[in-house]
Amino acid sequence: MTHRALELLEIGEPSLILDIGCGSGLSGDILSSVNQANGGPHTWVGMDISASMLDIALQRDVKGDLVLSDIGQGIPFRPGSFDAAISISAIQWLCNAESNDVNPKGRLSRFFNGLYASLRRGGRAVCQFYPKNEVQRTMISNAAIKAGFGAGILEDNPGTKNSKIYLVLTAGGGDSEGDITNVVRYMRHIDIKDGRRKFAAQDRRDVRKGSKAWILHKKEQMERKGRVVKASSKYTGRRRKMAF
Repeated sequence: MTHRALELLEIGEPSLILDIGCGSGLSGDILSSVNQANGGPHTWVGMDISASMLDIALQRDVKGDLVLSDIGQGIPFRPGSFDAAISISAIQWLCNAESNDVNPKGRLSRFFNGLYASLRRGGRAVCQFYPKNEVQRTMISNAAIKAGFGAGILEDNPGTKNSKIYLVLTAGGGDSEGDITNVVRYMRHIDIKDGRRKFAAQDRRDVRKGSKAWILHKKEQMERKGRVVKASSKYTGRRRKMAF
């Protein structure tokens, strides 16, 4: 899967790559072993929430630097630090809520916003993940689009037990029509989502404070910050009649 992610990144020269959910550093070993003919070797930084997995990586004496961090709290690096990023079988865990005060949408928002900032403009990221259902798949791709990414979903071996889903992202710099990633062009079984035009075309007129649109906007802002927000209903924003 790491080889496939590198293929989708289309990197032609040695680069600094962020390995998200690096575990024991197996993907990092592949990044370090890419030969010059294929654009390597690459320098990499791995981050993972599991101290025990990072300890195994240290015992294996991997070549990359390692960071203990929860990706649901963001990406703790300076803007434009990385040329590219990969993630193998990790980001689906952001959709899980282990307690009532954990908001998956907020965690996804912090992750993708941080990832977007950490990549140089025009940089690419490929995230292989296992969504539990279509809801999770849509939640993840929508969070990436809201962060500013151009997003394309590529599925290898669809409809089989060996199916693998890759979210291919580009951090700005894409100006192609439809295929805004410039990565998945001419490939089969691809679902391209151009969300940037959708959000750019939204009506940005000022809304009245206290109206339903204003309340929904505030709720979305709180969700992005990871707050737990009550579900909206047909009564949201409805004015109550004066009681005498």
